[in-house]
Amino acid sequence: MTEPTKYPTAPAELPLWMDLEPVPVPVPGCDVCGALARERDAARRAGDGSKVSDCNVEIRRHPHGTKAARR
Repeated sequence: MTEPTKYPTAPAELPLWMDLEPVPVPVPGCDVCGALARERDAARRAGDGSKVSDCNVEIRRHPHGTKAARR
């Protein structure tokens, strides 16, 4: 016999926030972006979502041909 539940419906399943944001693509030929992408892949395999997010932020913020890159 199953116990009655306190709630009329099952809980809602929400997607993880990191599944909602687009994954930044490393710039081809950039050693920094390539290293960050490899680090991100290793973190994803290890289940370290925080590190995956950190790598995504660094890839997005890495300058390519901007004034900041020339300073």
